[in-house]
Amino acid sequence: MANKGPRTVVLPSAEKAAALVKKMRGEVDSNENYRSKSLRINGAICAKCGREFDQGNLSLLTVHHRDGNHHNNPPDGSNWENLCIHCHDDEHSRGELGEYFSKTT
Repeated sequence: MANKGPRTVVLPSAEKAAALVKKMRGEVDSNENYRSKSLRINGAICAKCGREFDQGNLSLLTVHHRDGNHHNNPPDGSNWENLCIHCHDDEHSRGELGEYFSKTT
């Protein structure tokens, strides 16, 4: 049977505690929240076709990384553009089509 007596708990340092609080509040720049930052910076509109989105269809708007590197998330959003799912698929299929046609000629 487990010991039900008092146990020692090690508390984090002041720096670690402050970092944890920042992370919980969403104040830390991370790859996890680049979508919300892109929406705030660029708005809920497709950069290619101009379609506007609202809360009902916002899930159809994606964030495209211009350089293709999903880890390159500068705070100014310079590597992001919001694209609807159709334009995003088109953007990624252009390279594939170009490779296909260059091999057949």
